[in-house]
Amino acid sequence: MYATAVCPYCIRAEQLLKRKGITTIEKIRVDLDPTRRDEMLAKSNGQRTVPQIFIDDLHVGGCDDLYELDRHGKLDPLLAN
Repeated sequence: MYATAVCPYCIRAEQLLKRKGITTIEKIRVDLDPTRRDEMLAKSNGQRTVPQIFIDDLHVGGCDDLYELDRHGKLDPLLAN
């Protein structure tokens, strides 16, 4: 997950993942390392907002996208892999 320290959406996304049993989340802090923001832009097809969430190599999107997957029952199968 590409994130910043004070982003409320990053916090919400992390909370959902933890509720789903994900105990290890690799957070890449783009506020601490600007070169990682360029990496995020490239991997997410130009998405500039944080969080940008990846499950394995699949780009899920942002916090709202993560919650939408959960509402439709599609998040658990992705996390099970």
